[in-house]
Amino acid sequence: MCNIDQLNENEMKHLEFIQNAITRMGMNSFQMKGWAITIYSALLALFATNSDKNGLYMFVAIIPAIIFWHLDAYYLQQERIFMGIYNDAAKITPLERRQEVKLFEMPLGKYIGSTYSYWNVVGSKTIWPIYVFMIAGALLVGSLFFSSPLKKPSAAPNTVFCESCGFPKVP
Repeated sequence: MCNIDQLNENEMKHLEFIQNAITRMGMNSFQMKGWAITIYSALLALFATNSDKNGLYMFVAIIPAIIFWHLDAYYLQQERIFMGIYNDAAKITPLERRQEVKLFEMPLGKYIGSTYSYWNVVGSKTIWPIYVFMIAGALLVGSLFFSSPLKKPSAAPNTVFCESCGFPKVP
C-alpha cells in the first residue's frame, strides 16, 4: 500500500497528472453515452413525426449506436490503462504484478491484456447493455414499420377512404 506521507512532491504531482487523465477519459466516456442517446432520440423523434412511418430512420440509428459503442469502449479502455499506471506509480499494485513506472512517465504500451483489452471493455457491463438496447430497439421498431401493410394505397383523386381501416371504400 502507498503511504501518502512517504511520497515526495514530484511523485505527488505525477499521480495528480495521471488522475487528471483518468478523469478526462471518464468524462469522454460519459459524453459518448450522452451523444449516442441524443442522436438515437433525435432519429426516434424524426421517425415518430414522419407521416410515412418509414422504418429506414430506425435502421440508420444503428450506425451511430455502433460507432459510439466503440468510441465509448476506447475511452473506457484508456481509463483502465491510466488506472493501472496510477496503481503502479502509487505502489498500490502487489509487487509481483507491478510494472515499473518512472517519474512523469505514462507507459501506455506496458498495459495490455485481460483487464486492459479493448474487446474485454466492449463487453463491459457498464457499456454493452446501453448500446445493445439501442440497437435492438431500432431493429424492432424499424422492422415493424419498414414494410408495414397499413400504408394507405394510392387511389384516384375522388376516392373515399374508410375511417377505421384507411382503405378505399367500394361504391
